[in-house]
Amino acid sequence: MPTMSQKSICLWTQLPQSTQSPSDRFKHACCTYDGHVYILGGRDNNSLRDFWRYSVVRNEWTELVCTSKAAPEELEEHSMVAHEGFLYVFGGLLDSAYTEWRCPLWVFDIAKQKWVHWQGKKHSTQMPTNRKGHSGVVFGSEMFIYGGYIDMRGSSQEFWSLNFDTMDWSQVDECHLGSLGPGPRHSHSAMAHKDCMYVFGGLQGLREQRDFWRWNFTSHTWSCLKSMSGPSRLVGHSAVAYKDSMLLFGGGESQDSPKNCLWRYSFTTHTWERLAMLAGSNPPPRIHHCCAGLGPSYKPATSGLFSSSHHLSSGLMPKLLDSKLRPFKNKCFPSPLTFLGTEVAIELETFSPGKTPPTFAVVECGNKGLTDKDAQQIGNCLTFENQALSTQWSCEEEGLVDTEEDDISQHLPDLLLVLGGKPLTRHMPISVWQVTLTDS
Repeated sequence: MPTMSQKSICLWTQLPQSTQSPSDRFKHACCTYDGHVYILGGRDNNSLRDFWRYSVVRNEWTELVCTSKAAPEELEEHSMVAHEGFLYVFGGLLDSAYTEWRCPLWVFDIAKQKWVHWQGKKHSTQMPTNRKGHSGVVFGSEMFIYGGYIDMRGSSQEFWSLNFDTMDWSQVDECHLGSLGPGPRHSHSAMAHKDCMYVFGGLQGLREQRDFWRWNFTSHTWSCLKSMSGPSRLVGHSAVAYKDSMLLFGGGESQDSPKNCLWRYSFTTHTWERLAMLAGSNPPPRIHHCCAGLGPSYKPATSGLFSSSHHLSSGLMPKLLDSKLRPFKNKCFPSPLTFLGTEVAIELETFSPGKTPPTFAVVECGNKGLTDKDAQQIGNCLTFENQALSTQWSCEEEGLVDTEEDDISQHLPDLLLVLGGKPLTRHMPISVWQVTLTDS
């Protein structure tokens, strides 16, 4: 029987945001591409239509156009995925806007920085209607949409795919659904790993769930992954692929009871592990937030595979690295980290622009009450210090020769960002938390 262990430790830090940032929100969608995080819509006091791009390297937000005829209107509980230079947004229309679109799909051209019209086949009946709280993942050259809440019909078990090459919709054979799969579901999480999609929890009608399902894209079959341990009933949580595992954060047993638990499910051992947090670095409880994973450990396990869901986005799609290695070299000096309650810490030195290049700041932590074994498990506890990076700088030392931000993004340390969610910080910039994990 699978058992819960605590082999991994995580460090949480909040990243302060400038006033040039999106407002705090929930029920939004996010997606990562080339070291940037894209955020669209959601709600604070009202439904939102704004569209933002976040540069992780510069810790800067840029508001993008979302007012053209091809752009989406106000959306909530929609999905957004990235594939080969385009963002695909589906669902989330409010009742007042639904009549304007038969199929609520929008496409954003990243290179041209503009929304482009999607032209469906005029007489095709094979396309999904508007819904909220569904999930969207990418496998190969297709986007797969599962479940969602459809007005007047409630929770849905519809399973759709969109072929990016032909832009044709098709419905997964219904004989594979029904009692053999998750059934009607919304406000769940979904992510893709290798040739499978994993679905956890959500609402089935008005009932919160904690069941865990795997869809095999090759055999077209559902499997229920049963375990006595693991997360409780959850809605509004997020899931993301990390190495050979799935990370699941937040959500709640009800809409008004957000949690701050971070779980890890190993695809190798088929066991759940609740990750321990370093003292003084507790994350806030969050529900209906977004997660974005960046760095080499969040790359898709299969070439060409990128995954996302209603409350998540996993994986970074970087340019191919050339054969020349460009490691970051840094000098070290002692630095106390009192906010973490640490006794010993080493912080990598950062430099001011114009003298020597600014660098990533890496912290190696030791905590009161941790055993030698715990300290060994912590290992290199990486935290990314965004403020140390300037907009433009030259690299002339230690073999750093490239100056483009895209090149820097290829060497990002592994980061998991939690953006927004309830409870809100009203009239404030969006809440951004960063978590760094140790190797288990």
